[in-house]
Amino acid sequence: MGVLNVTPDSFSDGGLWLEPAAAVEHALELVAQGADIIDVGGESTRPGALRVEPEEERARVVPVISALAAQGVTVSVDTLNASTARAAADAGAAIINDVSGGLADPGMPDAVLDTGLQYVLMHWRGRLDSADSLAVYTHTVQEVRSELSARITSLLDHGIDPAKLILDPGLGFSKTGEHNWQVLAGLHEIETLGYPVLIGASRKRFLGALLPDGAPVADRDAPTAVISALAAQAGAWAVRVHDVVSTRVALDVVRAWQAGRDD
Repeated sequence: MGVLNVTPDSFSDGGLWLEPAAAVEHALELVAQGADIIDVGGESTRPGALRVEPEEERARVVPVISALAAQGVTVSVDTLNASTARAAADAGAAIINDVSGGLADPGMPDAVLDTGLQYVLMHWRGRLDSADSLAVYTHTVQEVRSELSARITSLLDHGIDPAKLILDPGLGFSKTGEHNWQVLAGLHEIETLGYPVLIGASRKRFLGALLPDGAPVADRDAPTAVISALAAQAGAWAVRVHDVVSTRVALDVVRAWQAGRDD
C-alpha cells in the first residue's frame, strides 16, 4: 500500500502532492514501483495537526481518487469522516482506511455498510496530542487485541460483512516506541482474531529513534523495509509505506526465501 498524502502538513511529505495533477503522477509512479494499493489521505493525523473540514478533505481527495480509479488503480481513502468515505466510494475507491476504527464519526459504520467497501479498522484510543496521555498499557498486545475485538463486535452487530474487515494495530497511535515494538513482536496474537492485518510503520517516530540524532525522515525507509519483510513473514496482509521501492525489494527477498524453503 503506497502512501499518498494530499495534505500541506503531513510529517514527512506535507505539501509535495497537494495539487491533484502532482498527486496522480506520484501515485502512478508508486504503482510502477510495485504498489498494489494507493492510500489517499486529505487530513494529517500527526500529533498537533489541525483538523480539516470534511468539505476541504473531499476537495483534496475526490479528484485524485477519481483519476486513479479511472486508470484501474486500486485506491483506499484514509479518512475519519463518513461523508468523505461515501464520496470516495462514489469516485471509485475500493477501501476505507479509518484510523479511528469508526469511533470518530458515528456515521462511519453506516457508510461502510451502505458502500460495501472493504474497511480497515485501526486500534484507536483518541486523537493524538504531544503528551500522548492515552499511551498507558499493562499488557500491550492483549489490550490492543481486546479493544480491536470490541470494535469488530460492534461493527458486526451493525450488520457489516466480516469478510470486509481488515485490522490495523495502530502503530504510533497512543503508543510509545516500546509499545510499538511489543505490538510488532506480538503480531501473531492480533492475527488470532481471524482477520487480515495491515501494518503501518512507515517513517514513524519510533523508527527515528534507531537512527543518529538529526537523521532525515527519509532515512527511516530502511528500517521500514525491514519491518515490511518481518511483517510479511509473520503473515500480514499488507504494509503501508511511503517508499515503495525499498519495501518491494524486501518483500521480494521474503518471497524468494520462502520459495527456497518450500522447495
